[in-house]
Amino acid sequence: MLPQAMRMRSGDDFTRTVRRGARVGTPTVVVHGWRDPQADQGPLVGFVVSKAIGNAVTRNRVRRRLRHLVREHLTELPTNALLVVRALPAASQRPARLPQDFGQAWSRLVRRWQPGVEDPNLMGLPR
Repeated sequence: MLPQAMRMRSGDDFTRTVRRGARVGTPTVVVHGWRDPQADQGPLVGFVVSKAIGNAVTRNRVRRRLRHLVREHLTELPTNALLVVRALPAASQRPARLPQDFGQAWSRLVRRWQPGVEDPNLMGLPR
């Protein structure tokens, strides 16, 4: 489980991150990341695992795997970052691929947040 201060709990935070943030997709997971200029409580991370993934046991298993993968990268997040990780149905069908896909999406998102990126939409800034 992520530390309490790291869990995204507000529906508004989820909505802002998904609508305004940079989006990186892979076959098993979609990662939305946004740097909120007003945020100061540290990085927030939320997970979306819908019923399309499977029953409650399957959804919780996928969510635990995603939390484990995110935990390894928390130190790389800026303090004003909001991150939403959405599992796709393939996450339960091909669980061995989840770490590779998340790592690929993560590296692409972090690369978009690097200085020197010209397009503000790629940086997860308000549009």
